[in-house]
Amino acid sequence: MITTTTTCINPNHPNNFHSSSHIPNLRFSSSSYRVGGAPRSLRCSASQSVMDNGGGLSLFPLHRTKTIHLVRHAQGIHNVEGDKNYNAYMSPEYFDARLTELGWQQVDNLRKHVHSTGLINKIDVVITSPLTRLLGIVIWFLHGLVHGLSFPMTIQTAVGVFGGEGYTDKTDILPLMIANAGNSGRAAISSLNSPPILAVEQCREHLVIQEASVRSDAGPSISWGVHPCDKRRSIGEYQCLFPAVDFSLIESDDDSAWKADVRETKEEVATRGKNFFNWLLTRKEKEIAIVTHSGFLFHTLATLGNDCHPLVKKEISSHFANCELRSMVIVDRSNVGSEFSSTNYPGKIPSGLDAPSDAAGDQNQEKNTPNSLPK
Repeated sequence: MITTTTTCINPNHPNNFHSSSHIPNLRFSSSSYRVGGAPRSLRCSASQSVMDNGGGLSLFPLHRTKTIHLVRHAQGIHNVEGDKNYNAYMSPEYFDARLTELGWQQVDNLRKHVHSTGLINKIDVVITSPLTRLLGIVIWFLHGLVHGLSFPMTIQTAVGVFGGEGYTDKTDILPLMIANAGNSGRAAISSLNSPPILAVEQCREHLVIQEASVRSDAGPSISWGVHPCDKRRSIGEYQCLFPAVDFSLIESDDDSAWKADVRETKEEVATRGKNFFNWLLTRKEKEIAIVTHSGFLFHTLATLGNDCHPLVKKEISSHFANCELRSMVIVDRSNVGSEFSSTNYPGKIPSGLDAPSDAAGDQNQEKNTPNSLPK
């Protein structure tokens, strides 16, 4: 079972990523960042009305939690055309849609935020949907050999935001992205000092569920379809363009799971999303960035936080803007993971008498009570 906790931040604080509201008997601890707009902020109260409308205090062992930073990909060409006419999402022209120029500006702004707040130094792994708009760089030509192709925006966003600095071929370290891919004017991105970036199918956009076996290391096998912008290219193509991105958990080179005429229901998306979060709980990393899609985030998060105050519920589940980042905590209440605490200390070292004061007081009272029975 997954519990999400989310926070309230002070918009007037000079560093609103790290700031939090301090309230008697109640404290939340997460934040959000929206590119192109002010961070959303909520003022929390521990009043009786808050308790009556959901929420209240929760306490969980630290080692049963993970901090996740959810990011929706930057603006893609399918977003622009889809806003004008929803039928554009059905067009093969937007197959595995690329980022727009504005999308790249959003990537650059979020990258600055991630570095200025120090968040980049906390993240253990970045998990991305294997679509170009999420990976980080628009690919129009590959060294002049591949023409007219667009590539994964989610990978574009992940590499652009969380990747290293400029790449040099004087080192043995692979680049996350090749230099000047597609005459995009973007320098190659190094993997040096970057958290590992792992592509995973389970956080893709709307899918179509099929009966399939479950892989313990990569989550349930699935398939998706209808919108061409949600279809990916072969993993082999991606590996040439994003050499240091880890595609090892993707079973099929071709996108055999995508179907042109079937699409997941909202309920199926939510179930897949919660299964994905449960899979995250089994991983060793404690702080994880996830770069994914609007529909996947909205339908998954809509099912969570229902026991919270309505304002906190809204903070969790409202729609994400392009390149928006929200930091949250998921809690393993069902012992899905097998984590041991790295900070708990057992005490009684060296061993000695250590009866709790209340227990010792009870024993002393019994001794001084006439006719008390011997133990």
